[in-house]
Amino acid sequence: MTLKFDISAGEFFELVRPTVLVLSALASIWVLASARRHRFPNYVAIAWALGTLFFPLITLPLYLIARFIRHRSERPHDGKIFSSSPPPRSRVTIPLAYGAVVLSSIGFYLYWDYQSVDGHLARAAQSKLIGKRGGAIDEYRAALQLDNNPHTRKLLAMELADTGDWTGALFELRKAEEGGETDDLMAFYIATLLDSLNLPNQATLEYQRFLESRMCTQPLPDDRCAGTRVRVQAAQAERRRR
Repeated sequence: MTLKFDISAGEFFELVRPTVLVLSALASIWVLASARRHRFPNYVAIAWALGTLFFPLITLPLYLIARFIRHRSERPHDGKIFSSSPPPRSRVTIPLAYGAVVLSSIGFYLYWDYQSVDGHLARAAQSKLIGKRGGAIDEYRAALQLDNNPHTRKLLAMELADTGDWTGALFELRKAEEGGETDDLMAFYIATLLDSLNLPNQATLEYQRFLESRMCTQPLPDDRCAGTRVRVQAAQAERRRR
């Protein structure tokens, strides 16, 4: 399996979350109808239903055990079972009303989450994993319309650079830097783009700024510092020869 198809557990959960929510809602509705049919008090039936909605893997087995115990306790010694069904009308109306509220709430939540900044960023990450850079760029731009975040701008710049849009990538990196992006590699990224745009003098200034950053002044400098230092020294020597 290639790297671009590998996804983390968190990203996999984001993909299956709508299905999990709907299945939890359906299980919750069934529990409410079943609990009322077996004459659990209304507040107990609602508690079972809500517990199943939020913690289905825990609450549903516990409810089935409680229903089995209640069923056995209602069986008389002669083998006959007392009628335990509520009036047919309320038996259907209340679960249906509960189901309408729960499913509509889940639908609203999923729609809101889909349109949120986190939703756009999650889909951008998924698009990157499957190699759809255009989709990732669109999602980053949509996220920036909701929240002008410098880190998101940097991520957008990286995608634009990989597609060959060096001018657009440089613009986004400059905006990210103005917005306060704290990545110590910003100067190196900008210098690399300036080199790609055939602007060596401006690139040298950015490379020098990178050499003065924490990445290159710490006891164990970044691997890119040595090559950058050679690049700056060569540019300075060329300038002196002129």
